[in-house]
Amino acid sequence: MAQPSYTDAIALLKADHRTVEALFEKFENARDDRKQALAQQICNELKIHTTIEEEIFYPALKGKIEEETYTEAYVEHDAAKLLINDIMASSPEDDFFDAKVKVLSEEIKHHVHEEEARSEGMFAQAREAGLDMVALRDEMLARKMELLAQAKAEALPEAQLRVMQA
Repeated sequence: MAQPSYTDAIALLKADHRTVEALFEKFENARDDRKQALAQQICNELKIHTTIEEEIFYPALKGKIEEETYTEAYVEHDAAKLLINDIMASSPEDDFFDAKVKVLSEEIKHHVHEEEARSEGMFAQAREAGLDMVALRDEMLARKMELLAQAKAEALPEAQLRVMQA
């Protein structure tokens, strides 16, 4: 599979954000028979995205951006992962399925806004920190390709909480 090209780490992460936003929109307008597949696709995209951020991007930012921005990002990820795991274990026939996907969408919108905010957001702070965004992109893209291959061959494991208790 040809690797997509991104100018740097932030461009890669923003592309992931746009992909998930489009999937949430598709879910909102989907017929019931498409909701399960779309929800699973959303959850897999988010599992891959949170993994590359938590394994590679966030550790590179530690001590280089505002501590509050850094710690909140992990908590927001874990809150989303609780919903992701719940959605992955359920189906559209279950009570609250659509509501869980909707709340996940709202949590992700908030998180994306915090990362992408122009002057004080995580991405702006990361750029100001002078990190090698091309090297981070290369490392994250390689890991993303591994995870995409794993998702195709077998199910990705349950999303792992990092800072919250289940």
